[in-house]
Amino acid sequence: MTSDAYAELASVGPYGVRPGHALITMVEPHPGHEYAYNRWYEDDHFIAGAMAMPWIYAGRRWVATRELQLLRYPEESAIARPVTAGCYLSVYWLTEGRYADHMRWTVAINRRLGRDGRVYQGRTHVFTAFQDHEATVYRDGAAGPRDHHALDHPYAGLALEVIEAGSPRRRAELLAWLRAGHLPRRLAGSPAAMVTVFRPTPLPSDRMSYVRQVEGVDTRLTLLWFLQSDPRECWDRCFIGLDGEVADAGLGRVEFMAPFIPTIPGTDHYVNELR
Repeated sequence: MTSDAYAELASVGPYGVRPGHALITMVEPHPGHEYAYNRWYEDDHFIAGAMAMPWIYAGRRWVATRELQLLRYPEESAIARPVTAGCYLSVYWLTEGRYADHMRWTVAINRRLGRDGRVYQGRTHVFTAFQDHEATVYRDGAAGPRDHHALDHPYAGLALEVIEAGSPRRRAELLAWLRAGHLPRRLAGSPAAMVTVFRPTPLPSDRMSYVRQVEGVDTRLTLLWFLQSDPRECWDRCFIGLDGEVADAGLGRVEFMAPFIPTIPGTDHYVNELR
């Protein structure tokens, strides 16, 4: 491809700022590989395997120390087995309407990275999925950062929630219930500034073999709670009992609720706190 082709691609198609899609990937480094995995991801893959790709415009890494892992629930989770699996979480925003364009690039570049020996094998993908944006609910209305700022704003923590609705119809009802009442009520007066809601999309058939196909494409919702305080300071008050409220509404089951804090780019902070 010549440089002129880039000018042609940039001149057509969507180029807004909304996070129309996300890549959400939770990974467990194999025991004994924690430092090497962290350096590979920080120094190479975060950039070459994500941020340098077309239509990804923001990204951030998060970490769950052992103390944070032990706050997760439910103990029997369909997402992580055991529920403590998945020390690192990376989240990326993709420009709305550019998912297909980005996907062709990411499949090709990851094949190239593999051939060049730049894919770290000492890891397991616990929960990796591209997701389509469904809604964002703000605590403070029009005040404060918007969702397209969320991965650049210095939030102190993140909570990842996955809800299984059981059917496409009930997922639509769940989304309406979340937007209309549950999330605004939970956000009011809390340290969570916003919640973004996504639905998973299937990975292409030519995906990398070490990433399993996405489950719950028609039945699950993924929620990201962006926190202005360390999740350890507010976990019991803000997040314990969310599973009961969803169950009481008859709209599904919380399959995963997990807190994270941001990594410090370019460092090995927290690596010695994972086990």
